Amino acid sequence: MELISVIGSGTMGNGIAHTFALAGYRVHLVDISEEKLNKGLDLIQTNLERQVSKKLISSEMKLEAFKRIKSFTDLASGAKHADLVIEAATENQEIKLQIFRDLDLYGKPDAILASNTSSISITTIASVTKIPERVIGMHFMNPVPVMKLVEVIRAFSTSDEVTQRIMELCRKLNKVPVEVNDYPGFIANRILMPMINEAIYAVFEGVAGVEEIDTVMKLGMSHPMGPLQLADFIGLDVCLAILNVLHQNFGNPKYAACPLLIKMVTAGQLGIKSGSGFYDYSKSLKEPEVSDKFKY
Repeated sequence: MELISVIGSGTMGNGIAHTFALAGYRVHLVDISEEKLNKGLDLIQTNLERQVSKKLISSEMKLEAFKRIKSFTDLASGAKHADLVIEAATENQEIKLQIFRDLDLYGKPDAILASNTSSISITTIASVTKIPERVIGMHFMNPVPVMKLVEVIRAFSTSDEVTQRIMELCRKLNKVPVEVNDYPGFIANRILMPMINEAIYAVFEGVAGVEEIDTVMKLGMSHPMGPLQLADFIGLDVCLAILNVLHQNFGNPKYAACPLLIKMVTAGQLGIKSGSGFYDYSKSLKEPEVSDKFKY
């Protein structure tokens, strides 16, 4: 593989583009507007510079990596020559299905089509293409340049060859791939989201405060970040979307989102991306204070 196309320049998309470019691959970064692309490219520059400052890469490596990335607002132009296309659009099933319908028309006949979805069925995504055996899930973790894990999700029709090629590609990126079958939430979010939801219920029911709940999980269970701060980091809207997928697909009430989570998303309190969630990030991202709504 030489050319990788990444659809979506948001948090996950720009991280995926960054990772592939730094590993020596040519990257086409595609989004719906120049504004979104410029924001994504600025973040890539910032994150590459951070790696230079930490002496993880050289200034020359940073410059060469950034040169390998080209941006496009037209999906056909950005994806038509790619050996691998990774969709990293918003976690909305209809948007993803339309992207894959378009990729089926514009992409190379032998290109592998991957989705970075965190919960949506890869089999459903593959079903709108003419060659479902070349469709697979590549669920990177955030922040992509730092986190080692990639969930490689095998849909019902994904071929052995495609699966092995993607597993090997992940290793070339210095990632650790884990092969997972296509069930709602896969492994990571099927386990993580109920934990986050239960932590939100503990706030909702007044069991303890935000900081206290996170402290228990950090010091008692050796988690590097408490579940409520992690929810802010992921995005409360993303957490809600994943829980809804789990609830709808399994039909099990244990996956039903806490009313407090629904209320916060409705109010636009989404975590870091909005500046406030369970914590207030207006003064510091690394050491946020508990949001005024949850101070006692």
